[in-house]
Amino acid sequence: MKHPIHRALENLSKKYGPIFTLQFGSRPVLVLSSPSAVEDLFSKNDIIFANKPQFSAGKHLSYNYTTLGTTPYGDHWRNLRRISTLEIFSTTKLNAFLGIRQEEVRSLLKNLFRNSRNGFAKVEMKSRLSEFSFNIVMRMVSGKRYFGAEVEDSKEAREFRLLIRDIFELSGASNPGDFVPFLRWIDFGKVEKRMLRIQKKMDAFLQGLIDEKRNEDKQASEQNGGKTKSMIDSMLGLQDSDPVYYSDEIIKGSILTMLGAGTDTSSVTIEWAMSLLLNHPKVLDKARAEIDTIVGDNRLADEPDLSKLSYLQNIINETLRLFPAAPLLVPHESSDDSTIKGYDVARGTMLLVNAWAIHRDPKVWEDPTSFWPERFEGGENQAYRLIPFGIGRRSCPGAGLANRVVALALAALIQCFDWVRIGDDLVDMSEGQGLTVPKSKPLEAVCRPRDMMVNVLLEL
Repeated sequence: MKHPIHRALENLSKKYGPIFTLQFGSRPVLVLSSPSAVEDLFSKNDIIFANKPQFSAGKHLSYNYTTLGTTPYGDHWRNLRRISTLEIFSTTKLNAFLGIRQEEVRSLLKNLFRNSRNGFAKVEMKSRLSEFSFNIVMRMVSGKRYFGAEVEDSKEAREFRLLIRDIFELSGASNPGDFVPFLRWIDFGKVEKRMLRIQKKMDAFLQGLIDEKRNEDKQASEQNGGKTKSMIDSMLGLQDSDPVYYSDEIIKGSILTMLGAGTDTSSVTIEWAMSLLLNHPKVLDKARAEIDTIVGDNRLADEPDLSKLSYLQNIINETLRLFPAAPLLVPHESSDDSTIKGYDVARGTMLLVNAWAIHRDPKVWEDPTSFWPERFEGGENQAYRLIPFGIGRRSCPGAGLANRVVALALAALIQCFDWVRIGDDLVDMSEGQGLTVPKSKPLEAVCRPRDMMVNVLLEL
């Protein structure tokens, strides 16, 4: 199996059909590559496939399979899902965190304006977008920023950035011992030893965040009564009511889930979207015209505007179709024997849904490899055809947050700056390797402030 795996599996599906099985070492693997196969499985066997494979990363980096993304389906998972829905991703909570998203968008714009206020300037976007999404999530989680000029020299911020890099690297890498058990006995490649070392450091860091919140002066908190509670604040409140269940480990696992699911996914999607727009300037012009008409030039686009920016949403949907952050949905595992499209599937089979192949299937999409946002103008139901956030019980609960972050950032970048490619060549759209699929070459572009938006930018 050569990288990228989603392309290798798509080639196999062209030869063997949209449903087939492979053997990854000791693990049988079911691969689905069509909307009808996905619908058949998740409409009839969602509960059977609601478990997750027990990989070493889940054991060592996710508190022994107790986080939302790794724990087996059951009462604990249902409780974690309920907490995440009510305390993190509910409409009320997302609205309460609006100020954080607005401030981080302004910070991103200020950084770009500083570099380009005298005319067209070359900018590197990958690091800026990554810092933008990490700061949003960490401020929601802990109330603190870890990226940007004001924290550049902070020892805590430097430590966090190094830990995140190592965690993402180990989470995205396959451990051969997960598929060939005897390799795990000898810790082939010292993967588990590295996981244990990094987990110890990350655990100490996260415990520090919790202790800091726990030890804050209560009187000071009361004086800031209007301040939005962070995720840690909310979970410490739950801990007061049930200290045995809502242990520090459960809180730390929830923080890790937020970091893993809510950071790279958003920044990578924005980077792919900007790359596509640079390669399709007419689409960029159309999106800008929509924003100018609905928002105007005397203020920044804001979240209440997003529901009116239908073409911008079409661009985001088309980006997620062509370049889903998770081209292979997070693996599932069957808890019982089942039948899918007439095929018998044994208990303990790992499930891979190839969203990338479904999103580019010519039987499903007209001209599937072209960037054409207009295809979504009909407003038809895309269930089982467009699945960037997964499907079923174990789908990503943070889809609403991701859409707000991506849409708000894209609207601001399009509204405030003129964007062009570096040179005449198209932006390279080849994929790299990682937990989420990044561009193989980080996006660099040339931008300058739009004349009509300079006064708004100066006010920032």
